[in-house]
Amino acid sequence: MKIAVVLSCLLVGGSLLNADSSTSNSTTTIPTYKLTKARKTTAAPQSPMKIVIDKSEYELSVYDAQGWYATYPVVFGNSSLEDKKMEGDRNTPEGNFKISGKKVHNKWSRFIAIDYPTKESLEKFNQRKQRGEIPKTAKPGGAIGIHGTFPHEDFIIDRYKNWTMGCISLKRADVEEIYSYVPMGTPVYIKK
Repeated sequence: MKIAVVLSCLLVGGSLLNADSSTSNSTTTIPTYKLTKARKTTAAPQSPMKIVIDKSEYELSVYDAQGWYATYPVVFGNSSLEDKKMEGDRNTPEGNFKISGKKVHNKWSRFIAIDYPTKESLEKFNQRKQRGEIPKTAKPGGAIGIHGTFPHEDFIIDRYKNWTMGCISLKRADVEEIYSYVPMGTPVYIKK
């Protein structure tokens, strides 16, 4: 899919830029290109839809009834890109979720809530507790979603700076666009 995005950018005169090297992390491979929003069509997506978030590629892709629809650059919480283990670790959870809420947000433009923690998430959380990987007093956390940046801070996405408390962050215009067409209940798959 990356090749298709890169070729599309070249064909329409888009430019590829190197990611800011000051944001690289020895434990994380950050893409060496700038992903621009790419569409296979200008028409609105058709239901059913799903969202696939690839943490290792820093991408959020939307699929509709016709297949791949669009891809957007994103950032996360902790730069380790590990699966969420407990409240406060700033990790973005991995697994299968659904959009459980949508609201206009005064700081991040839009907030698209996902139903974390799910039964699957709670099972992983309890197993980690039993193995002693996390404290017995730990909580799984919650309030995870897809949202924009603070006003005038879209550059954070361009620089791949992970800054959230575990959420997925997009540029403000991108989250507003997704918010406008993605319905409640849409499946969201987050992977590394």
